[in-house]
Amino acid sequence: MNAVSRHSVPKRLAVRVCGRVQGVGFRPFVKCLADSCNVSGWVRNDAGGVSLEVQGGGSQLARFMVALREQAPPLARIEAVVENPCPLQPRERGFRIRPSSGGAVATEITPDAAVCDACLEELFDPADRRYRYPFINCTHCGPRYTLTSGLPYDRVRTSMAKFPQCPRCLAEYEDAGDRRYHAQPNACPECGPSLQLLDGDGHPLPVGDVLAATVDRLTSGQILAIKGLGGFHLLCDAGNPEAVARLRTRKRRSEKPFAVMVPGIEAAERLVRLAPGERHLLAGVDRPILLAGKRPTVDRQLPGVAPGMPWLGVMLPYTPLHYLLFHEAAGRPMGLAWLSGTGQPVWVCTSANPGGEPLVTDNQDAVRRLSGLADALLVHDRDILVRCDDSVVRQAEGRAVYLRRGRGVTPSPIRLPRGGPPVLATGGHLKNTVCLTRGDQAYISQHVGDLDNAATCRALDDTVAHLQRVLAVRPDCVACDRHPDFYSSALAARLAAEWAIPLVRVQHHHAHLAAVQAEHGLEGPMLGAALDGVGFGDNGEPWGGELLALDGRGGFRRLGFLRPLPLPGGDRAAREPWRMAAAALHELGWGERIPAWFPEHPRAQGLAGMLATGTRCPRTSSLGRLFDAAAGLLKVKAVSRFEGQAAMLLEGLAAEHGAVPAWEGGWTLDQEGLDFRPLLAELTRSSERGFGAALFHATLAAGLADWLCRAAEKAGQKRVAIAGGCCANQVMMRDLCMRLEHAGLSVYQARQAPPNDAGLSLGQAWVALQTVR
Repeated sequence: MNAVSRHSVPKRLAVRVCGRVQGVGFRPFVKCLADSCNVSGWVRNDAGGVSLEVQGGGSQLARFMVALREQAPPLARIEAVVENPCPLQPRERGFRIRPSSGGAVATEITPDAAVCDACLEELFDPADRRYRYPFINCTHCGPRYTLTSGLPYDRVRTSMAKFPQCPRCLAEYEDAGDRRYHAQPNACPECGPSLQLLDGDGHPLPVGDVLAATVDRLTSGQILAIKGLGGFHLLCDAGNPEAVARLRTRKRRSEKPFAVMVPGIEAAERLVRLAPGERHLLAGVDRPILLAGKRPTVDRQLPGVAPGMPWLGVMLPYTPLHYLLFHEAAGRPMGLAWLSGTGQPVWVCTSANPGGEPLVTDNQDAVRRLSGLADALLVHDRDILVRCDDSVVRQAEGRAVYLRRGRGVTPSPIRLPRGGPPVLATGGHLKNTVCLTRGDQAYISQHVGDLDNAATCRALDDTVAHLQRVLAVRPDCVACDRHPDFYSSALAARLAAEWAIPLVRVQHHHAHLAAVQAEHGLEGPMLGAALDGVGFGDNGEPWGGELLALDGRGGFRRLGFLRPLPLPGGDRAAREPWRMAAAALHELGWGERIPAWFPEHPRAQGLAGMLATGTRCPRTSSLGRLFDAAAGLLKVKAVSRFEGQAAMLLEGLAAEHGAVPAWEGGWTLDQEGLDFRPLLAELTRSSERGFGAALFHATLAAGLADWLCRAAEKAGQKRVAIAGGCCANQVMMRDLCMRLEHAGLSVYQARQAPPNDAGLSLGQAWVALQTVR
């Protein structure tokens, strides 16, 4: 048989495509591809992804399979394509899309995606039937995870099920050649969700145009609660200092920075300096909040938005509603050119979660919980099924580092080095997330929050239940932090007992480092440096500056630690850097100087007495508390108004001052670890805060590098994982990593999972997978 005849012999393949292939237009893509390749068969969604059978000549099938892998829709992410021969169907004609089938769920869940350019063009076209329709979407954009109750991803399992499509929308939905084919949130003004403007008490406001009335209120200085994809935001005019101050007062957020929303990249660049790569991060389909360096004029332009911070959180619109508000403020221009124009408003855009509670998602709940916070509420009748806050990202060394995984990213899985039985990990106390593994994939939940109130604890319960339901996974093991008083640990213990499965308690800093191992696929022994705030240590003391030997089997050994500092007053010292500075003076043998060093603090004399006697002064190896001590000694911040504020201000001063040489006499090393008391003593002699901050960062990086290099040489190791909340400090990490890499070490950091406590659940799950077979 010659080559031509071999290529013309019909064959049939059964094909399974795994990954993010539901809710992204994959079936219509396959249908159009099959038609263009002149092959027959069928395709359908199932619980494992997308399955199809395709029949045709050899060359036709080869062309089809190549395009299947290389030309997938923009939101798709193919993890695997498996093909096997199957019997021919000689009577088959054409290619069909079949209804979804059931089975054990193994596909990915698609995150929400920002509105695409094609939909934006229709949104601002007066001749289009969806002109100014706030819920426009297509197969390539719009909500997914936040409106999905289960898989397979079909309309009946979304919050759009209650909106029957009108004939025109249904025709689009059923036309495989249409951009809205099987777009589950598909709707129009005739059949879809609608907006309503309510006053602060929840009563409908008699307004002619809801969007115009909303923008008028924002322009006049009011605070609006606006329903988004994963919850409500509070918006106000960022250039109106009275409105911003009123929002701070109402939200009891005295100094913590706000993020702002601007209509386009050009508007963002008038506020922040965008390094190469940051434009792409800002405008990606996940539309995160990007932390970028502020321009010098920002504090005058936007007084009170990010006081004292060297960075500003900026974000672009990601829903049609956001765009429509900017469009209304711009005077309803046609086309898209106005998005890059000047004179556009800048709006504070912050989560609507009063008192540290979970994000508000329900209309009635919004009226009740946001009463007194918002002057009016812009709501709609499409339910939010999954609470999901905005993602927060920074760029470091040209790569994205997620500080919070949320809308647009969650629940994209992280590929593990290998698979194992399903594990549920319940995370820590602060910045809580949970992680559920399925095979060799780890699904980290959206940001849950700090578990210091009952509402957030209930949100954690709901998140665990939803993640299990949507992944159709029953855990074989539960993992948690070793701290005995965390709600997340108590929940893990209760679930393990209820399901009669093993419970694995993982040390806090071991989990930080294990998260880095998990996402980088690192197995076998290696070193780990946990540079953190405070976590429960195995000796019952608060740890936070740890050098660990990771054995590659889910265990670790503590090799050393930062010389501990006392915490005068316990946890209160973590909120009041002046107390840590007093602790540093005491450790230097200068306890008698404390009252004179802090004359503005009436409790300074009593604090000196506490330190002298050791009363209520537990000791901690925390690097975060060392940052606080430096900030207190340099008089950068006496009392922090939010977690990490003093360290952030110190980093900002160092970045603004510029690099200085490390002081080589700033640390000492002994058998137990690293002592920075000489550096703290030097800071007491610094008369200029910027120089002192820069010297602290440079010497800290040099001392840590010296410590790690010596440990690596002694252990015969070349791989070092670094994790913990302090790793968000770019000034320190850039210098530290450069020194380690120059010494020939391979350095691994958190990228996909946050380096802070939001990444603990991933590390807990990976440790459990290594220890429970």
